[in-house]
Order: sequence, then structure tokens, then C-alpha cells
Amino acid sequence: MIMSLVLSTATALCFAADYDYKTMTPDIEKALKNRQARYQQLQRLKQEGVIGENNKGYVTELKNDASATALTADENRDRRVLYEALVEQNKLGSTGLLEVQKAFAEVQKEKAGAGDMIQGSSGDWKKKS
Repeated sequence: MIMSLVLSTATALCFAADYDYKTMTPDIEKALKNRQARYQQLQRLKQEGVIGENNKGYVTELKNDASATALTADENRDRRVLYEALVEQNKLGSTGLLEVQKAFAEVQKEKAGAGDMIQGSSGDWKKKS
């Protein structure tokens, strides 16, 4: 179930922005598996308001929490791997990374659960209702 959630998020990103993975490389597979492994922890920290989804397609630590610091860095590293793979495989050029990040931020905002912290385009943080 968790893997399907991770893959559906990756798939939603691709469809939302008309990008797709041309080749499932070892780096992409590893990033997806890593995200699957931390999914429950990430969701718990989101519900506790410790981390939130920012407007650039990454998670942000909102409260000082030792367990969240490493998790946030690891999640953002794996997201970056996925974003860069989309840019490279779809030949999106110099503005491609920003486009992919923006598309993924929108997907994550839509998929966020009630009570999750999300960052608006102006930089303000709010709980999703």
C-alpha cells in the first residue's frame, strides 16, 4: 500500500506536468524505496505539525525536533533525485527543475491531509482544512 502511495505521488507528478520517467534507473528506484520506507514517519510528523510541505516541492522542518532533521534532509535528497531525473529524461532545460518542483509542490499540497501544514505561494504557512 505504501509503495503504491509513493508511486502514485510520483505518477501524479508526471501526469500533472506531462513529464514521465523514460527509464527507471537504479537511482530513481532507490529514491522511491527510500521514500516508501520513511512514509509513515513522515506522515506522523506532518500530522504533529513538526514538518510541512513547502511551496518548492520539499518538506520543511517547522519545529525543532531531532528526529525530523535527518528525516527532512533524507526526504528532500530523494525528492531532488526524482526531480532531476525528470528534468534530464524529459530534456526540460535550464528552467526544468523549477517547473518540476512547482508541479510537485502543487501535487503535495492537494494530497496533504487535513491538519497538515502547507506553505502558500506567498510563503505563508497554514493548516490544510
